[in-house]
Amino acid sequence: MVDAQLARRGISDPAVLAAMRAVPRERFIPAALADFAYEDAPLPIEAGQTISQPYIVAAMIEAAELARSDRVLEVGAASGYAAAVVAQMARLVVAIERHRELADLARARMAALGYDNVEVRLGDGTLGAPGDGPFDAILVAAAGPEVPEALKRQLAIGGRLVMPVGEPGRQTLLKITRTGEETYEDVGLAPVSFVPLIGAAGWREDGSRAASDHRPGASRRHTLPEMIADAAEPLPPLDDPAFGRLFERFADRRIVLLGESSHGTSEFYRARAAITRQLVAHHGFTIVAVEADWPDAAAVDRFVRHRAARNVAEEPFRRFPTWMWRNTDVQTLIGWLHEHNACLADERRAGFYGLDIYNMSASIGAVLDYLDEVDPEAAASARERYGCLTPWQSDPATYGRAALTKGHAECERAVVEQCHELLRKQLDYAAQDGDAFMDAAQNARLIASAERYYRVMYHGGAESWNLRDTHMFETLSHLLDAKGNDAKAVVWAHNSHIGDARATDMGAARDELNIGQLCRQRWGEQAALIGFGTHTGTVAAATNWDGDMEVKRVLPSRRDSYERLCHDSGVPRFLLDLAPGRHEALRRGLSEARLERFIGVIYRPETELRSHYSQAVLPEQFDAYVWFDQTEAVTPLGREHHRGMPETYPFGE
Repeated sequence: MVDAQLARRGISDPAVLAAMRAVPRERFIPAALADFAYEDAPLPIEAGQTISQPYIVAAMIEAAELARSDRVLEVGAASGYAAAVVAQMARLVVAIERHRELADLARARMAALGYDNVEVRLGDGTLGAPGDGPFDAILVAAAGPEVPEALKRQLAIGGRLVMPVGEPGRQTLLKITRTGEETYEDVGLAPVSFVPLIGAAGWREDGSRAASDHRPGASRRHTLPEMIADAAEPLPPLDDPAFGRLFERFADRRIVLLGESSHGTSEFYRARAAITRQLVAHHGFTIVAVEADWPDAAAVDRFVRHRAARNVAEEPFRRFPTWMWRNTDVQTLIGWLHEHNACLADERRAGFYGLDIYNMSASIGAVLDYLDEVDPEAAASARERYGCLTPWQSDPATYGRAALTKGHAECERAVVEQCHELLRKQLDYAAQDGDAFMDAAQNARLIASAERYYRVMYHGGAESWNLRDTHMFETLSHLLDAKGNDAKAVVWAHNSHIGDARATDMGAARDELNIGQLCRQRWGEQAALIGFGTHTGTVAAATNWDGDMEVKRVLPSRRDSYERLCHDSGVPRFLLDLAPGRHEALRRGLSEARLERFIGVIYRPETELRSHYSQAVLPEQFDAYVWFDQTEAVTPLGREHHRGMPETYPFGE
């Protein structure tokens, strides 16, 4: 339970995890339900009440930031389970329960299990325990119409109160910190669902509101949307030079990774282009590395860096999903890069590079073309080595099925050997043309990675995703190494690639890694991870793999998502700086895992929750977040024509 349901969902305090491991939950529920004790779900207990699910118990206790010397008040002791967990971490727990049956059972359990630092009382929890205060922390396990003033007054200065507030169906878990004699800081943590808090300062048994003891002017609740609005830096129009200048705070980083929450949203492309122009023109960034095929991007790179074009079988980016890179926004950036580079020396020109594991056939062709020019004997050897892959070039996914048989295992050794052979001759080849060698070497690496990718993708699981993102990360690393110690890169990829996977279900539940995580692990604070999001609008996407591009309506974001918090802030477009030390109260409020939307090249609104939402912790996932409340689809260049299945099917995020 602790590893699978708590740690993987974001509970990280070692003391909380240890306490949850130590307390036997089956001792706090009816014996008939013992088999369900470690399910992450609420369970019925005596007196017609329920015991909260373990995750909620852990999340509330973690939010309370307990210390070993703390005195804690718990309101709504129920079976005593949460009080027992708190007793593992604090000096004293006073637990109040209004049902006599539950209070008596909780006392007996505490005695049987040896918890001598827990005192269970029968009484009205909304009034607290005034004779025993002040408390360092107060936990309330039922939802009131507001936070009872009596409980707030019983907090010590610096004390934390964690409690759900609201009516059934509209409750928010709040954290209130007492900052002075008459001042409090309130943060909304997450939407929740609790039983009503019955008492003199809560609800009556009939569901009506009891008399309020709230003192007007004593405190003001700051909701998360209000806190976002306060911290948000409004963005100027996309064509205003001031837009790019707002991101100069990241100009001293070696890598700036720019995300997108869909592959078909114009505002994301235009914003990334504005940021890229600023970093390239004024801060020495010479690598623009994108989630695209290396061979296709290489053709564009030749244009933007004024290098001689090669004869190729087809124009770049003609394979599904063509609109990702054949759109008017990318065309504008490519034109700007071409003009920017025109008057610069070769070593100062900014290049356009693909990171992805696409297009094995074009990569084989590029390696052979290069070797034909510089080493015909090596070219003949390469043709022999690549021979086993030749039948599969037009449909590499078919290779994955064939590779499950033993006979095709030889291909892996052959392509890896070819990559090593090319790299062994690096000095000789590079002396002739360093750029051409780098292109050929990367194509050789791509072939080796692609062979593994198509082989493992039929096994499913995290391995194929991890292989692909590791390949993209290694490609970025090779680019930086090739360009020298002072090289700086801008990366364009989906949020699922550039946000730290460890802060999402990808890493926590599926053991997947990504470029953002690997960049942080290698370069630390020298990598800036910037996510992008939207509430609604239109998007260019397909319904099925290799389907036609459609302009689809993006559903309004879900109420329990990060996107809805941003929408409710009322700021139409903004930059939210999530760096540690900036807006710490907001960072804490956003650190409860919530849903986040991910739209790739496929968008299916009819199954949006299942298909396009995942749990994430935003301030751990990104260093900054860019918000556009309303967005529009990209405009593709020409008609869409598709041949065959995408070579990264079914992992084409």
